[in-house]
Amino acid sequence: MAILVTGGAGYIGSVTIERLLARGEQVVVLDDLVRGHRCALPADIPFYQGKIGDRQLVARIAREHALESCIHFAALIEVGESVLDPARYFENNVGHGIELIGELIQAGLRRIVFSSTAAVYGDPEEIPITEQSRKWPKNPYGWSKLFMERVLDAYDTAYGMKFVALRYFNAAGATENRGEDHRPESHLVPNVLAAALGQQEGIRVFGNNYPTPDGTPIRDYIHVVDLADAHISALEHLRSGGHSDFLNLGTGSGNSVLEVIECAREVTGRDIPLRMQPPRAGDPARLIADPSRAKTQLGWRPAMSDLRTILRSAWDWRLRHPNGYAQG
Repeated sequence: MAILVTGGAGYIGSVTIERLLARGEQVVVLDDLVRGHRCALPADIPFYQGKIGDRQLVARIAREHALESCIHFAALIEVGESVLDPARYFENNVGHGIELIGELIQAGLRRIVFSSTAAVYGDPEEIPITEQSRKWPKNPYGWSKLFMERVLDAYDTAYGMKFVALRYFNAAGATENRGEDHRPESHLVPNVLAAALGQQEGIRVFGNNYPTPDGTPIRDYIHVVDLADAHISALEHLRSGGHSDFLNLGTGSGNSVLEVIECAREVTGRDIPLRMQPPRAGDPARLIADPSRAKTQLGWRPAMSDLRTILRSAWDWRLRHPNGYAQG
């Protein structure tokens, strides 16, 4: 029996596959490679290039492999891009996602772990953020993930599709062989490390007058390995007959933008110039998870998510892959 991993050639997907294979799991990957990297996956892994909304392709995969579950990462994730081109995000993340799940149900599959996001909460009314906090996204990306959560909830009631939707906060870090390589890159940690390598002219800091100790926004950073292990724990929860659920993945603490930059200076031993910019509209001062429900329901604990470990692992990978996956 095999696990279908959609978006498996992406950042979190490829690390999750690495962890699954280390456990002896059988994995099949579906990825359109629009944002993913084929070389982030083992050469011999069963791989299909195509859209998750291609029902004929999904049906073919189900025929050729005995699928027992799905871990669904495949999605467009750039917040700014979603504001400029919402149709693309709703078509890809929601429309194609519905086609995927519909075909999996036709194939008899009834377990799915869904990659969701803290963006479903929008501007939080309370910190830390619990799963019961108000959900009102600030952008089409967040809405696309919330829509899919609603679809999964309805499909559980109607068709028995059991799911765990994992709302994670700020993924960062790397393993020895797999790291973060988005094109374009909008995340703080890889951009800070690119500045340390001299690949870009410093780092832009958007706002320094937030109501935080140093005036810059605070975010909850979680190591990509801890995220991957949470997906595996969620899958085991469903395999053992566990109920569907929505769970936050974070550490319950946070670091400011300036703290990330200063820690990166210490880890890399390099200067990282910064340029202060006006704050971006819609950037909350703090986004910190309450991960207690994931700990209770899954027995999951983040083990590698202190800031120095995150930055050390990401920097080591960046030194080995200064151009990301572009160098093969």
